[in-house]
This record gives sequence, structure tokens and C-alpha cells, in this order.
Amino acid sequence: MIIERFFIGDGISHISYLIAGQTKAIVIDPKRDIEDYIQKAKEFGVEIEAVLVTHLHADFIGGHYELAEKTGAKLYLPAKQESKREHISVKEGDVIQIENIKIDVLDTPGHTPEHVSYVFTDLSRGEEPVAVFTGDTLFVGDVGRPDLFPDKKDELAKKLYNSLQKLLKLPDFVEVYPAHGAGTLCGKALSTKRSSTIGYERKFNKLLSLPEEEFIKTLLDGMPPAPDHFKRCSKINEEGAIYISNLPSPKALSVNEFENLIDENKIILDTRSYLSWIGGHIPESISMDYKFMPFSLFAGWILDPEKEILLVIENNKEIDDITIKLRRVGIDNIVGYLENHIFAWTKAGKPIKSFKAISTNELEEKLKDENFILLDVRAKSELINGKIENSINIPLPELRERYNELDKNKEIVIYCGLGPRGSLAASLLERLGFENILVLAGGFTGWNNYKKSSSVKT
Repeated sequence: MIIERFFIGDGISHISYLIAGQTKAIVIDPKRDIEDYIQKAKEFGVEIEAVLVTHLHADFIGGHYELAEKTGAKLYLPAKQESKREHISVKEGDVIQIENIKIDVLDTPGHTPEHVSYVFTDLSRGEEPVAVFTGDTLFVGDVGRPDLFPDKKDELAKKLYNSLQKLLKLPDFVEVYPAHGAGTLCGKALSTKRSSTIGYERKFNKLLSLPEEEFIKTLLDGMPPAPDHFKRCSKINEEGAIYISNLPSPKALSVNEFENLIDENKIILDTRSYLSWIGGHIPESISMDYKFMPFSLFAGWILDPEKEILLVIENNKEIDDITIKLRRVGIDNIVGYLENHIFAWTKAGKPIKSFKAISTNELEEKLKDENFILLDVRAKSELINGKIENSINIPLPELRERYNELDKNKEIVIYCGLGPRGSLAASLLERLGFENILVLAGGFTGWNNYKKSSSVKT
């Protein structure tokens, strides 16, 4: 039995798996772009026989329906999901056997009501289980969040506790393969390690040693906000997304074609580096630095999926990857991209707007003047690392509702952790009518390093 792992980052940190036997293979919790599994099965010389889903994922769109249809595999879904599409429902006590691989189903609700886990036994080696695929019930160093259904969070937290006790009855040597690693918002404090064992988690996962009441309190305290797209993705995963193979590729658009398409039902998404956007951009475009921020996460969180997307990119070679990363969170209405990039736009004499990137030493001088707003758009959990004096904190996603707490007549200096979220915040404020905006290059990290180097010199 070979276990092949597929990882995608981008604020999703999703892990899916292909488990290969002698001639057959099983895929667990597939991502939306399914070709990797088909290619890997060919490399191993096996056919995909089964597609297993642990639960309705909230943070990304799955490819389970398309993969099953394209390969002829049987699709297994949790019984409580009640999908109307063709599938086989599974619940606790059910057994799936493919060649020498025996799969026992466990009901493990808590993160979601319908969640199941899959316990694998390699019968060619023995009768003891060797691995458990835990979805979002048990992570390495953490457990799944039970608050995605706010009115049921206490009930689900209790169910999660009981589900974990069930998993802890497995032998210590059983390998744990979760559906996420560090970086996801499906938990609070996941390890960067992407697999573990029951024994290791029993010993080092602090949540697992807590009594039920304390477990529930600790788990629910300080949970990060759930992004906007979580509910939407769950619904799409239940009903089934449009197959990626049926979606058109974005078109290259001339300057005139691009300009003629701009209207209130379109979003201009600028994926260039945040410093490039600050230096010059198409008015009211949204800045999402494709290379240096959790692109899929913030695309799903911030962008309206009902609006069509016009892309401004840095390099034509990036278009396929950018498109996939948008579609992983259900941003499907991608019309096209500006041919020859921002250079073509400026060459044609079209309007651009720019803000200023401010350096750390410039900010230090500005702090002597109180007639400006210093805006920290980091998440509240990041404030534990400190903040710049006299700054106010409005986490980036909250800025869309709390912008009226800011004075449009004052200069605003924005900072985040490194810089890219600062330009995204600036682009959102620009669309809301703010004009006098600066972004701290290097963010709080740059500020910290500047202050450390300054203290060494003195």
C-alpha cells in the first residue's frame, strides 16, 4: 500500500491523498483540479477505483464528483450529507474493501455534523489498522473548529470531543493523515508537520488531554473568524461545482477590449507585486499579490463570486496557476487578462492611480506628527507579537464594514505583517473613496527589524 500526499498552500493548506494497491487506487478528499491524481495513478500503473470524502469542506471546492465521473470510480460520501448526486453513503460500521485494503468507516462529527473518518488496514501485512484519514476531526497538534455552525457550536464541540475519544482507541502506531496542515483557518494552531501517529498526538496534542468541559472552553476561545467563502464552498461541495474541464480559459484582452469591459459588475484584480500596484495601477483595482500572500484564501474571502473578474498580471506564464487558485475557492467568472500587462495600459495613455510606499525610517519621523492615522490590518491573533505605537487595529476583512471608523480627510498609513495585505487594504479603501493613503513597505516585520538594527547601532 502506497500513500501519496498532495498539498496545496495559499491559505488553504489542503492535503489530499492517493492510496495505491496492486492494481487499484483510492483518492481521499480530492481538490478541484483533479489531473494530478489521474497522472499519479498512471505513474503507479493503477486505476482509481474509489473516491472517499470525509466531510463537506468549507475552505475549498472539491473535485470528488468530477474525479469519480471521469475515472468511473465509486464515490463514497458521509450518509448524513444526503447528496442528490450519484454516490454510496457510508456510516459507522460500514466496511469498504479494495484488493487487500480494508477500510472501516467511523462517524466523527464535530467539525461538521456529517463528518466521517476512514481507518485503513493493509491485509497483506496483518489484521491491525495502519492509518486513519481524519479529515478535519484530528489535525497534527490541533483539532478541527466546531464553530462553522455558530448556533450549534457547543453541541458540535461536545460531539468533537467524543469523536476524538473514539479515534484515541486506535493503536498508538496508527498513522494519522489529516485534510489540512498549518496555514488553514479550519483550526487554530496546526503543526507544520503534515502527518503523525495516534500515539504522538495522544502524548503531545494538548487538547486531547483536557477533560470535556475544559476542552470545549479552550477550543472555542479565541477561534479566528471564518472567512466569507466557507458557507458558500460547503454548499457548492454538497451540490457539486461546475467541472473545471467545462470552464473556459481566460482570454487575452487588448487595452481597448479590457477598458470596454470595465463596469460596476466587474472586478479588476491586480495580482502583481504589492509594490508594483502601489507605484501605479488601474483605478479601483483590487491588489492581491499573487506570490507573497495567501492568494486563494483572500480571493475567496474578499471577492464577490457573482462578479466577473478582469485580471492584471505580471507574466503570461502565471495565468493558468492564478486561474486554478481562484477556482479552488469558487471564483469562476474570470473573463480575461490585460494583454502586455500594465505597460500596454500606460502606453495607450490610459489613467492610472498611485499611492506611496513609506519606509520604516520615514514612518519613525511621521510618528512625531499626530495628524495622521496609523492603521494595523493584521488579524487580532498577530497582535501578540506587538504593534507600532499609536496604531489602531482593524483586521483586513473587517475593513469592508468598519471603514467608517476612519477619517477620509486624514492621511492613512497602513501596515500588515509584510506588506501585501497593506496594499489589499489600500485598494479596498480606494474603492470606498479614500485618497490619501500610504503603505508601510515590509510591514510590521520590517519595522521590527529596523528598530532592532537601530538599537544595535546606538
